[in-house]
Amino acid sequence: MSCPCRGKLKLLVATVTFVILITWLYLFVGNLENSRSLLLSPCLDEQSERYLEHNVLDARVREVEEENRQLRLQISQSQGSNQDGNYGNQQWAASADTGADDGENTAEERGNHTDCVKQPMVEKCELLHVACVCAGHNASRDVVTLVKSILFHRKNPLHFHFITDAVAHEILSSLFQSWMVPSVQVSFYDADELKSEVAWIPNKHYSGIYGLMKLTLTKALPSDLTKVIVLDTDITFATDIAELWTIFRKFTDKQAIGLVENQSDWYLGNLWKNHKPWPALGRGFNTGVILLLLERLRRIGWEQMWRLTAERELMSMLSTSLADQDIFNAVIKQNPVLVHQLPCFWNVQLSDHTRSEQCYTEVSDLKVIHWNSPKKLRVKNKHVEFFRNLYLTFLEYDGNLLRRELFGCPSQPSTESIKLQGALEELDEDDQCYDFRREKITMHRVHLYFLQYEYTETQGGADVTLVAQLSMDRLQMLEAICKHWEGPISLALYMSDAEAQQFLRYAQASEVLKSRKNVGYHVVYKEGQFYPVNLLRNIALRNANSPYVFLADVDFLPMYDLYDYLRKSIIQLDMAHTKKALIVPAFETLRYRLSFPKSKAELLSMLDMGTLYTFRYHVWTKGHAPTDYAKWRTATTPYKVEWESDFEPYVVVRRDCPEYDQRFVGFGWNKVSHIMELDAQEYDLVVLPNAFVIHMPHAPSFDISKFRSSSGYRNCLQTLKDEFHQDLSRKYGSAALKYLTAERNM
Repeated sequence: MSCPCRGKLKLLVATVTFVILITWLYLFVGNLENSRSLLLSPCLDEQSERYLEHNVLDARVREVEEENRQLRLQISQSQGSNQDGNYGNQQWAASADTGADDGENTAEERGNHTDCVKQPMVEKCELLHVACVCAGHNASRDVVTLVKSILFHRKNPLHFHFITDAVAHEILSSLFQSWMVPSVQVSFYDADELKSEVAWIPNKHYSGIYGLMKLTLTKALPSDLTKVIVLDTDITFATDIAELWTIFRKFTDKQAIGLVENQSDWYLGNLWKNHKPWPALGRGFNTGVILLLLERLRRIGWEQMWRLTAERELMSMLSTSLADQDIFNAVIKQNPVLVHQLPCFWNVQLSDHTRSEQCYTEVSDLKVIHWNSPKKLRVKNKHVEFFRNLYLTFLEYDGNLLRRELFGCPSQPSTESIKLQGALEELDEDDQCYDFRREKITMHRVHLYFLQYEYTETQGGADVTLVAQLSMDRLQMLEAICKHWEGPISLALYMSDAEAQQFLRYAQASEVLKSRKNVGYHVVYKEGQFYPVNLLRNIALRNANSPYVFLADVDFLPMYDLYDYLRKSIIQLDMAHTKKALIVPAFETLRYRLSFPKSKAELLSMLDMGTLYTFRYHVWTKGHAPTDYAKWRTATTPYKVEWESDFEPYVVVRRDCPEYDQRFVGFGWNKVSHIMELDAQEYDLVVLPNAFVIHMPHAPSFDISKFRSSSGYRNCLQTLKDEFHQDLSRKYGSAALKYLTAERNM
């Protein structure tokens, strides 16, 4: 149903335009005649005549254009006040009675392809505030796509305010710290401290208690924050968020909440028989996108207002069905003057039973896409393929490209960015090993716990986590490892944004991986030329939750029951009070299909038959020779071995062991340097007599191919080894001289 004043408004526009044209022509002719009579004076030559004529005309044209602009602006504002939401008037009553979608009828509301005067954008460098409630692993993943879509279009500094549980706080704080996006501030607020504010409200919505927390924002956010844009995590922006921020300027002196009308019939109560929704004005409003004037809401006592309304309605409704949205709508029903209705393209809702197609006629109309359905990308909408592609663009977009400066806007760089800049300035670009040195200080984005993770420590305090790293080409090993190792696992995955989504689909489709909640997947996003193997190991190590870790590689399969055997060994060898590194002997097979040995006796038999080999005996004997495989064959008790040059066994140590040296990237010396430092710190190297892992065959990595084919690569590796020795000597003094001596005697 169209607005009753629409026809009159169009007639007014036509009349004003006609009057302006007639006036302009009259003035133009009159001024031209007057100027000509003046310019015919004999005191002026022909050149002066043309000059004055031009100036007079130019001044008058500018005057008429300014009058015209002012008239258009007044007309536009008149239209805006009728369309955008003063709901104490008869227009709202008509809409409420008919259930009409006020955003579906006029071109002015549908998009920016009209001739309406554009509202002024925000001031250059004005700080925009955005708030989100985010809890759990899945929501933390979703909010990254939302943030990418905002950063892609933005031209202003941003301050994100996240109300989070402990899980989301850990994930997002690590992500933003490593992302280092200029002119972006992030603040976190503890959702646990707000639970008591809303826990008394029964809620049937799948968002649970966190779906009610937007009601508490006037209390949760800083008292000096006057306004904020509040977003659900399932939002995708198709335009600059600054356009939405400017709408605050259109609020009347009583309006405090900006919302888009609900695009389904939910609040009309006609979706099914006996459907009884919460009270709402007409179709009600959707709270996926909210403009909140916090200062005004605090002044009118918002907290008491929504609490009293919720208490009253719950007496008959018993619980909320749509979480905070039901309560917002009930408050607005009682206080319609509070709401400023946003054009519907600011929240194109893709839930079931919506009429979102009436919000837009072309791509330029789209501002915000809202996947407000549990089915998300599988909703029914005739343009869903377009929306899905828009969403996937940001889902797989390289977040490194969003680290762009806002030139001309002063910003306070983070401590990390200052350190990084200082380290970069110290590098010599003419150094032949410049790329290696730059890789060491590269700040990679890190998304911890990419999938749901649950950890419960076993009794006895001897729990052990398998720690490893991998890239996309080793993904097929995950299912096999999970079948061999039932304990907790911490994995660092080196992937691009697009590959991370491929991994997500792979994990969600795998019955084996879906059933395991004690595997922590930590995505480290690709950047630079080299595989940052030791950075990956350190990230996996830091995020292991057990007191002990098994430092392995992903292309090794542990023997069955190794997890239980290691926990028993940790207790028997009193690792809680001694510095030990327990060595798990490594073997390999050249067969892609292997009947995996179920015991040490079976492994020895396969070793004798040539089905198995000691690891790398034919290409890199020194790497594992000190394990003393001959002794291991008959050993029944743990035995100690001495460090030797280039020793790189797989070990079980306390979680607080030294980290890996991150100067070693790609292939070469990444584990050797770590074992050397364990020895320098006087860890006893102890071989376990009844433990083993078996390396499974695979194609050579890209980095080992570079090592073999490039003399420059090998020369730089030698340079890094020499520098590591020097640093080790400075750190451990004379005790570290044996490592340099051993290296020179090779």
